[in-house]
Amino acid sequence: MNTLLEHAAEILILLFLIITFMQSGIDKVMDWTGNLSWLRSHFSETPLQGLVPVLLAIVLIAEMLAGILCAVGLVQLLLYESGKIALLGAIVSCVSLLMLLFGQRLAKDYDGAKTIAVYFIPAVFLVFLLQ
Repeated sequence: MNTLLEHAAEILILLFLIITFMQSGIDKVMDWTGNLSWLRSHFSETPLQGLVPVLLAIVLIAEMLAGILCAVGLVQLLLYESGKIALLGAIVSCVSLLMLLFGQRLAKDYDGAKTIAVYFIPAVFLVFLLQ
């Protein structure tokens, strides 16, 4: 019980990131064609237009890695009060979000970029808490 109280912020943010990245990754796997179609349209007038399938795969791997590391890190934090893997998960989460932000800015989707910034704040805060 003390672990829950002493690390409540870390646990809550880890849960937030697990839900965010695992759901996003699973959605990309389950609807690869739909995501690819939408992204091809979204990036049709950018230098990334020919790289969309490769970049989608990279983002998928990064998001799933972030979600898995956060999940394993949560278990490690709860059982051993160690935040090493959780910190890696938080860092990979931030890198994933930066990749998404780059794409949104390049596509001139400023509203989408603002949304990513909202996710980035707790991810960076988690890095701060776990360092």
